[in-house]
Parts: sequence; C-alpha cells; structure tokens
Amino acid sequence: MFYRRALQQLETWAQKKDRKPLILRGARQVGKTTLVRMFAKKFEHFIELNLELPEDRKVFSKDLSIREIVQSISLQKNVPLINGKALLFIDEIQNSPQAVAMIRYFYEEYKNLYVIAAGSLLEAVISKKQISFPIGRVEYLFLFPVTFEEFLHAQQNEEAIKIFQQIPTPEFAHSVLLKKFHEYVMLGGMPEIIKRWLETADILSLKHTYRDLFISYYDDISKYARNHSAIEVIRHSIDAAPLEAGKRITFHGFGNSNYRSREIGEALRSLQHARLIDLIYPTTSTELPIIPNKRKKPKLQFLDTGMINYSVGLFEQYLGIDDISSIYKGRIIEHIVGQELIALLAEFDRKLSFWVREKKQSQAEIDFLITYKGQIIPIETKSGSEGKLKSLRFFMEKSDSSIAVRFYAGNVHLQQISTETGKIFNLLNLPYYLVEKLFEYLEYFGL
Repeated sequence: MFYRRALQQLETWAQKKDRKPLILRGARQVGKTTLVRMFAKKFEHFIELNLELPEDRKVFSKDLSIREIVQSISLQKNVPLINGKALLFIDEIQNSPQAVAMIRYFYEEYKNLYVIAAGSLLEAVISKKQISFPIGRVEYLFLFPVTFEEFLHAQQNEEAIKIFQQIPTPEFAHSVLLKKFHEYVMLGGMPEIIKRWLETADILSLKHTYRDLFISYYDDISKYARNHSAIEVIRHSIDAAPLEAGKRITFHGFGNSNYRSREIGEALRSLQHARLIDLIYPTTSTELPIIPNKRKKPKLQFLDTGMINYSVGLFEQYLGIDDISSIYKGRIIEHIVGQELIALLAEFDRKLSFWVREKKQSQAEIDFLITYKGQIIPIETKSGSEGKLKSLRFFMEKSDSSIAVRFYAGNVHLQQISTETGKIFNLLNLPYYLVEKLFEYLEYFGL
C-alpha cells in the first residue's frame, strides 16, 4: 500500500454535506480495492463485500428493502453500519444488477452511511445487461495507473518528493528526477508491477507479472463478448493495441489482420469500456470549443506504458539512455505524456484531444490539446530546439491562444516565440516528469 492522489479526492467526497454513494471506476488492477482499504482506516466500522462471491452477492438477490439489506449485511459481517462512522464498500458490483439498482436507496435512506462501489468492466456490463446507475443519486471517481509523483511515494523517496513539489524545481535536481522518470516510464504505473520491482529490482522477473495482467484482461473482457468470433477479435485487439499505441490507427485490418472495420470497431469499444485503451480523436479547428472529429483516424492510447514496453520488448533500450524521446521513434515519450495528461484532466472533468491539418501541400499535427482559462493550449513532446516546432508555430498563427507547452528533456524555461508573421506567444518548456504539475506551472508563470 502506498500513497495515491485519489485519497485526497476521497477525503473531499467524505466531507461533503450532500455526499452521494461513490462509484469508483477504472481498469482492473489499477488499485481500486487497495485504495478503498487504505481510506477505510479513517472509519470506526468497515464492511467490504465482494460481489464475485455468491455469499456476498445473495443479499441483493432477495426481494428486500434497503433497510433489510443494511441489517442483513451488518448481521452477516457482525459489524454495525448504523451507529458510528461506517464505510460500506461494494466491490465488483457489476456482478449484481440488483445491487446497482439499490445504490440509489442508500442515498435516499442512509445519508450518514458512507458507500463506495467499484467494479471492472462497468461500462461493458451496463451496455450488455441494459442496466444503469441512477442519475443524480451517485457520483463518480476514476482511478488510473500510478503517476510519477505516486511512484516517488511508493519508493518512499522523501527528498525527491519535496524537490518535485517545489515550484519551480531547482536545476540541480533535474538529472536525478529525470533518471527517476526514466525508471518510471520503463516500469509503467501498474501497482503490482511497482510493488514487485521494489521487492526485487529484477526486470526479468516482472515479465511474468506483465503476462499475468494481459491474461486477466483476456479472461475478463471475453466474458462480455456476444459470441466466439467476437472473443477472437477482442483477443487479437488486446495483443495488437500495445503495438499500435501512440499512433493514429485505421480500424480496417487493425494490427495486420483481415478483420473488417465493424468487427474491430466493436472490439475496440469493448476495450474502451474496460478502460484498457482510449481512442483520442482529432480536431481540425484552432478555436473553442474543441470538437473531436470522429470521421478522422483516432490516436490509440493504451492503459499503461510499462505494458507497451513488455509487449514490444523495449526494456533493454532504457539502459544508460539520456533522453527517452529516442525510444520507439518517440512514441513512448508521447504515450507517457498522454497517460499522465489523461489522469490529470480527469480531476477537472476534461478530455484530451489533438489537432491535425490534413492538406496535400501542408500537413501538420499537434500532439495534444487541452483547455485552460478559456484558451486552447497546444502541447508538444519534442527533444529538439524550438526552431523545429513548425506545426506548433502554424497552429499558434491560426489560433487566438497566447500559450503553448513543450515537454522535453531540459529544465523549466519560459520563452517568447514568434510565428512567421510576427505573432508573439509564450512557450512554456517543462521537463517530461512535470506533466501532472502542468496547471500549477501555468499559474506560477501567470499564464
């Protein structure tokens, strides 16, 4: 068990006067159950139900009122839920549509009881079984793989954490933090991987754990396929997705297959429901609002960069390297920046996008777009000098925005750049490891 930023979000939820039952969402193995158990230490009473177990599930299968259900759970676990500060955790709730349907009544009848539910593949189950959580009676929190700051906490590296949290980070610490970041990017953010790495520091022994993670996804997602043929397409898509991650994809023939667009589209949507991948669609506009164009090819974002390294066989390339932008033709560094941005934006209920200009004589692409204080902020992941930022200059020429961001291997640096016509804009250069501090640095520089 180690610190997760989501603990602060759980604290905020718990302090709300109008608190509703919380649905904790995220891919399998990202640490949802462990997170709740850590949070439960703050309560007088704690009950955990795992609805994969028939014994825990059966209380919801009976035709009982919400009061009878609460009493039955208390009796079964010999823990009071009414008196004192109590937390009820309903894990793997997707296994019981009846439990999903009863969630609203905890809000209506037991407002003093803290209720958290979690489950993998919730979207897939909701779609297949045509069930839904009651609108306005629950709230949601998404959990993602471990971020870089959480990785430092897992290592109990207090000095590195203090320096990382300083704004701006001192230049003397740059090389140390960059080296730590390389280690993090190599491993990825799956909690079980990090736990075993801290125990063994043996990358070869971790390959079995990576493989087991993939097997668990094969088994889970296949449960909700409509037939055997769909299972085969899903398994192919799981194998191919890490190899295609970080680039724009075409559904037809995805992963060097003979599958049609419709088959692959259905499979990739299943992986999205499982939160194993994200399909990031581009926009062609330089003005707000950012409207993704789903007729254009999306960029595929996989759950975790470490799992990509395992699938592609990239671990050896991290040894003694100064700038990981050279690994896998730059796709790994762009992918980890995307991974960190997705987790960051989820806290603000924002989505990630990117920008393209597709014309025969002039093509351009910006890695990512976000919104900030009424502006579109373009984000590039580049290792070269600012003179090579041709697409960024073109975007800023057409946009009303005055701020752009570059993540690279250098130090924190704010500079003014001009476009071909002389428009001046601020380029905030940040080292790769500061993605999750992006908004704090924008505030620090008064942008």
